[in-house]
Amino acid sequence: MLDSLPDPLPITPVEGFGGATLRPPGSKSLTNRALAVAALAEGTSTLTGVLDSDDTRVMLNALTALGLDVDHNPVAATVRITGCGGELPANDAGLFCENSGTSIRFLTALIAAAGRGTYRLDGVARMRQRPIGDLVDALNQLGAEVTCDLANGCPPLTVHTTGLSGGTATVESGASSQFLSALMMAAPAARGPLTLRVPGELVSVPYVVMTRRVLEAFGVRVSEENGLFHIAPQTPTATEYAVEPDASAASYWFAAAAILGGTVTVEGLGTGSVQGDMDFLRVLRAMGCEVRIEEEKTTVTGPPHGRLKGGQTFDMGPISDTAQTAAAVAVFADGPTTVTGIAHARHKETDRVAAVVTELRKLGQECEEHADGFTIVPKPVTPAIVHTYDDHRMAMSFALIGLRENGVQIADPGCVAKTYPGFWQDLQTLTGREL
Repeated sequence: MLDSLPDPLPITPVEGFGGATLRPPGSKSLTNRALAVAALAEGTSTLTGVLDSDDTRVMLNALTALGLDVDHNPVAATVRITGCGGELPANDAGLFCENSGTSIRFLTALIAAAGRGTYRLDGVARMRQRPIGDLVDALNQLGAEVTCDLANGCPPLTVHTTGLSGGTATVESGASSQFLSALMMAAPAARGPLTLRVPGELVSVPYVVMTRRVLEAFGVRVSEENGLFHIAPQTPTATEYAVEPDASAASYWFAAAAILGGTVTVEGLGTGSVQGDMDFLRVLRAMGCEVRIEEEKTTVTGPPHGRLKGGQTFDMGPISDTAQTAAAVAVFADGPTTVTGIAHARHKETDRVAAVVTELRKLGQECEEHADGFTIVPKPVTPAIVHTYDDHRMAMSFALIGLRENGVQIADPGCVAKTYPGFWQDLQTLTGREL
């Protein structure tokens, strides 16, 4: 469908919305974490509910290039992967990671721990602007030789390694929690016990909790005390692992209920979810939505006629991937909405703080940009083409505004393939009409 969509893609407002039930695809964050840990395991793991997207294919292709036996069935949403037991088969590889931050960060640490040779990792132009220096510094403290080839703290990278010796490393995680997650997943392959120290504030804590839960599913023990993470050498145990639907993707459908004043049920996400982005529901509750979380599904009902409550401030640092969704909802509030705590979102696929402010101003909104977020004062929506900056979340979140107001068009709609190739089909399911 992506190839047949016009560019820009006009979004048609929905009238008389009653409700819908959807199931988003598997979580990108869980898929790539499970792939990384399964790659180090002894034996063959089966992953179900796996997301098939640009980012996950980057990870799958890289693991294949590193010599692992990977059988991906995108129709069945399954992957069978035979792990290396802690030592990668390939001692030389060049990996192109496109703009997948999770992939390049997880792979760099995995290679440093389980590789025996020289490896190169690179990506698109934007990837060469995304920071990875703090992870490189931590790996070098543990005995690897990792260099940023352009000496700017960003990819491309060269990794020369005979494995990690163990010991203690300090990992700065102010720019991304993925640095700590990458080290946690690679640590079991080190030759000795490894201690990770995180000074200062750790951003996106729920993602670190998610990493720990995935490791535990593969039998890896992690202990934590006073900001120190301790992981002993151990081989993950191959297992069957079910990937939950993506909570970040679900935020769009929860937000659609809020904006349209209807009811949306998302299946597969409930009380047992390991994903921190379910906390986006806290934002919707505060804005006047009714939220019901059950064991295997979550339902959101927006206030009548989408009359949402403004005049609020939300710290979205731990759930920054839903900040753009919150921005779309804020357009329809009865007062200003401020989002804080997302300075690290400036280092994502685009500078998400600046991008949100720029595009909302095009749509007639009064916006103030802060170092760590933005304030949105709702105004009547002005028709405009929304630039998406090759950022899937810009396309998906701003499309929601067009469900209620005329004249919203989304440039480069195909960019959603990064994490949600079926987004536009699911939008059709939600609205009951063709795009």
